[in-house]
Amino acid sequence: MNVHHLELFYFVARHGGIMPAVRNIPYGIQQPAVSAQVAQLEEFLGVTLFQRRPFALTPAGEKLYAFIAPFFSNLDKLAAEFQGGHARHFRIGASTIVLRDHLPQLLQGLRKKFPGLKVSLRDGFPVQLYQLLEKDEIDLAITLIEKKNPPGFQSVTLLELPLVLLVKTGSRIKSAEELWQRDRIDESLVCLPPTESISKNFLDRLNQLGVEWFPSIEASSTDLIEIYVSKGLGIGLSVAIPKKSLAAGVRALALPGFAPIRIGGLWRGRTTPLLQAFLEESKVRAKELV
Repeated sequence: MNVHHLELFYFVARHGGIMPAVRNIPYGIQQPAVSAQVAQLEEFLGVTLFQRRPFALTPAGEKLYAFIAPFFSNLDKLAAEFQGGHARHFRIGASTIVLRDHLPQLLQGLRKKFPGLKVSLRDGFPVQLYQLLEKDEIDLAITLIEKKNPPGFQSVTLLELPLVLLVKTGSRIKSAEELWQRDRIDESLVCLPPTESISKNFLDRLNQLGVEWFPSIEASSTDLIEIYVSKGLGIGLSVAIPKKSLAAGVRALALPGFAPIRIGGLWRGRTTPLLQAFLEESKVRAKELV
């Protein structure tokens, strides 16, 4: 008998259907996969475990659920007991800026609560960090938070950062509105890849304003964007990070009417004591930055 199939059935029975189960399973899995694997369990056992519409366990389903529920429902409790020891391993993914400028202070506070903490760090774009979470290669990503979490994921917002345009200090451009009033914007747009939320939100808003301006230079980080702007290679798209100075030769233009981006923690499954402690430290750090 496939134990993973039993686990999926446990969530279906506990939450009253396949779609509610998908929303509560502590890892990313789609509805068709759950349906197919539970169907395989029924085929293997030779019984129907539940009625689909309306949802109801059959006598066989009730018997199986009563047998497996104590095991699966107590896994979190057992994990928490194991995590009560001093040896811990916490895998964190974030941008280079977060890992460099903010994480050291966070880890200092966390290690006071969890002596012997072992930490693994991975950097990347939000899309890359999401993939690392899906593969269970990191426990938490400090990244851009979308309006709706993917199934099986949880998030908490730590900061909201406004979008800004970056121009060279000697530029005659005084406001973003000056650009929107032009028939055509000749300056190159330097930004993160269009698939990233910062760029996507910006370009969507430009489309609403009826302004055509497409990326000319795609950079891998906001730090790199500042460097290219300082060299006169275009106008950059970035975010206003509290207490962070811009590169020499660069100044920022506000973008009123453009939605800010949300930075926070994204993780899969339930919140462990270690993860909760890190999030609390992160909230304190975020308040200090505002």
